[in-house]
Formats: sequence, C-alpha cells, structure tokens
Amino acid sequence: MNEQQQTLSDLQHIKNMMERSSRFISLSGLSGVAAGICALVGAWFANQVIMDSGGPSSYREAVARTIGTESLQEFMGHRLFIIASFTFFSALLLSFIFTYIRSKKNKIPIWGTTAKRLIWNVAIPMGAGAIYLFKQMQFGNYGLIAPGCLIFYGLALVNASKYTLSEIRYLGYCQLIIGIVNCWFVGYGLYFWAIGFGVFHIVYGLLMWYRYERK
Repeated sequence: MNEQQQTLSDLQHIKNMMERSSRFISLSGLSGVAAGICALVGAWFANQVIMDSGGPSSYREAVARTIGTESLQEFMGHRLFIIASFTFFSALLLSFIFTYIRSKKNKIPIWGTTAKRLIWNVAIPMGAGAIYLFKQMQFGNYGLIAPGCLIFYGLALVNASKYTLSEIRYLGYCQLIIGIVNCWFVGYGLYFWAIGFGVFHIVYGLLMWYRYERK
C-alpha cells in the first residue's frame, strides 16, 4: 500500500511539474497592482477633463449621441485619448518591469514558448476587439466603447488563463460581468473602467502577491 501511495504521489508530482512547465508563471501580482494604480490615476485625470468640459451630465449626453464621429471630439477634443494612451503604456511598462524582475528571480526565461502562447492568446481577442471598437468610433457610437473594452479584455484574460496562473480566469470573468452591466449604463463608462481596470486589478494583484510571492 505504501509503495502504491508513493507511486501515486510521484505521478502527481510529475503531473504538477508538467503543468507548471506549460504555463507562464512569472506573471507578477505587483504587475496587477501597478496596472490598477495607473488606471485609477488615469481615471482621475479623465474626470478632471470631464469636469472642465461641463461635468458628468454633459459628458453623458455627448457620449449618448450617435450623430457622427465629431460629437465627442467637439465636446473635449483629444484629451481623453491622450490620457488613455499614457495610462495604457504606463501600465504596460510597469507590468513588464515587475514580471521581468520576478522572472529573473525565479531564473525563468521571460520570452519562452509559454510566453509566446500567452501573448498570442491575449492578442487574438484584443485585436478583434480593437477592430470592432474602432469601427464603432467611426460611426460615432461612443456609448459602447467603454463596455466593449472591458468585455474584450475579459475574453482575452479567460482565453489566456490556460497558459498562465489559472486565477487570472476569475479576473476575466469579473471584467466580462462589469462590461456587460456597463452596456445598460451608457455614459458611465469612466466609473466602470475605474472599477474594472483599477480596483479589480489591484485586488487581484494583491491576492496573487500574497499567495505566490509573499515569501
């Protein structure tokens, strides 16, 4: 009986090692925290732009209009786009730095087969979503941009969870849910973005850091 139990234990250990080798496990929880903080800072600056342009009610009215591609640009120009770009690239850079540090610490190559699979599985839903949302913007349908970003990002996380920490699947589910709810609250996208990209990332990052990196 002891030999059988030892054999089963060895087989389980081998299975865990194979599963571990097929996943990109260097993803740092601090990357999620950094991305969330960037999102909240970006949301704060975006809110300042909205307040300077007439306040939330005027913003929601402009977003709700679908009369052409100039409606939202006439309301506040390109300032929101600039803020969103800086927020995205800042979050991406900080996420890479923390993941690179953890990869070096664990002596795992950051650009291996599993990392390529992970990026590919993230890129497909994100790329399709970017094309779809770009066409929505061309038709002036700004009300679906915010929920669309959350939904396609959630799909990307769920799709990528096969090649990294399985817990990221639940972050994806949360993004999907809040994005779908946002579809019924057009013009409140900034608040949903702050919750989805900001709060959810910080909570997820702290949980992952506590579980895998605290020691």
